[in-house]
Amino acid sequence: MTHRERVVEAIRAIPDFPQPGILFRDITPVMEDPAVFTAAIDGLQEMLRDVKWDKVAAIESRGFLFGAPLALRAGKPLVLLRKAGKLPGETRAVTYDLEYGQATLEVHTGSLQAGDRVLILDDLLATGGTAAAGAQLVQEEGAQVAGFGFLVALDELGGGARLAASGPVFSLVNY
Repeated sequence: MTHRERVVEAIRAIPDFPQPGILFRDITPVMEDPAVFTAAIDGLQEMLRDVKWDKVAAIESRGFLFGAPLALRAGKPLVLLRKAGKLPGETRAVTYDLEYGQATLEVHTGSLQAGDRVLILDDLLATGGTAAAGAQLVQEEGAQVAGFGFLVALDELGGGARLAASGPVFSLVNY
């Protein structure tokens, strides 16, 4: 069984959550089983092996779970992209639209430098708004987006197409 197949087998489909008509893809079982979690990290690492990156910028909060092991394995820095007010130092912020309001993503000033090639990583790609905000932060700090990596992509929501102009988009599992 491939890494991808092990992950697909673990992801639960929960109908009508958080509201009627939504089919929620629950990745919690992936992290609850060390063998499947390892398969997920192995699969992401293999999928991204040809991407040349210097730093991984992981998006709060579940992006941290996948970004940290990838950064450690590669011996490269992990940069945290956090919700507003969570970083203690000087930050750069981007506010972006959500389906029902707005959100803000921040990065510590100085965590990224001009010339850095940055892999933006998160657990799930839906509409791409959060990852696009991450790309904007990376670019405003003078770095470049090396690519986007996701455990799961919900293709019908169009996030991949939205991000493609900023860099290549990779997902281990597509629905």
